[in-house]
Amino acid sequence: MNPKIKTIAVLGAGAIGAYVIYGLKEQYKDNLWIIAEGQRAERLKKDGLIINEETCELQVKTPEEARGVDLLIVSVKYGALREILPMVGRIADRNTTVMSLLNGVDSEDILSELVPEDQIIPALIRIASSHKGNRITFPLPRENMGIIYGLPEMTDKARPAETCFAANETIKDGTVGLTRKQRLAAVQVCFENSRLESHVSDDIRKDIWMKYALNISQNIPQAILGAGVGIYEDSEHAEFLCRALRAEVTELADSYGIDIHVPDHLVTPKNTGIPKAARYSTLQDLDAKRQTEIEMFCGTVMRLAKEQGIPVPYNTFAYHVIKGLEEKNAGRFDYSTGSLERP
Repeated sequence: MNPKIKTIAVLGAGAIGAYVIYGLKEQYKDNLWIIAEGQRAERLKKDGLIINEETCELQVKTPEEARGVDLLIVSVKYGALREILPMVGRIADRNTTVMSLLNGVDSEDILSELVPEDQIIPALIRIASSHKGNRITFPLPRENMGIIYGLPEMTDKARPAETCFAANETIKDGTVGLTRKQRLAAVQVCFENSRLESHVSDDIRKDIWMKYALNISQNIPQAILGAGVGIYEDSEHAEFLCRALRAEVTELADSYGIDIHVPDHLVTPKNTGIPKAARYSTLQDLDAKRQTEIEMFCGTVMRLAKEQGIPVPYNTFAYHVIKGLEEKNAGRFDYSTGSLERP
């Protein structure tokens, strides 16, 4: 008999965390927790979240209070992942199943430095959202949207549990020796009985890389040009950038034995029904003068490509453009107070 997920903790209360909370709150009520400490915890307790115009009171717990939770969903920004690893270690024990909803290709590898690989369920998420303050909105679920998850082959880099958890740790009854398939089955029952849109993948590594290529090829040119998604229909230059960035990610995936080739007409987003003014996450971050997730996107492509000996000039160029725009947003190029000196 497969174990049931009785408690869930969400680490990260942004748009993705809000989607999880909104989808699971009716089912889990007081057993659905947001992890936070200090002033952030007080703010979340006081203000809650407004999700699709519905005010959600949150059950906020510290990592220690959530220790041994059945399912931990990590939904922080990629740039904060290594920073919160110690917090993951304070939450997870050998009972805990961990799922990362970061849309990169290496978040599971990073988490496996601390959590045994057989406790991690690889996943990705596809949602469109708008996030302002504590108010978050996303459209009703559509086909192929929501959380996509599944089981890959175990890697030869898997670390034994004893190197991740203390040898004298108290283990919950009935949880020792859970297989990854048992954990997957428990997550599937949890999600299918909720308001979440979810799909079990038969090739999760391919799906993660497909989403990664999609994010890079469609997020980044739009962010560079500072315009809505209509540019991919209306500008041959935007379309060129989209195709060039995706081609490099596709070649990189090939080097890992992952085939994410698609027909040419599917590379650029045309006639999708998405409003031409829509702005994806990277441009939303730049608009709000927040740090983007360019390190997860082009930065990781550059790092992995260097390891594989593959040139990625377009991703390298895009990385430096977005980093420059972040610096501009931070006021680094504010020269308005200086005087113009002529030779």
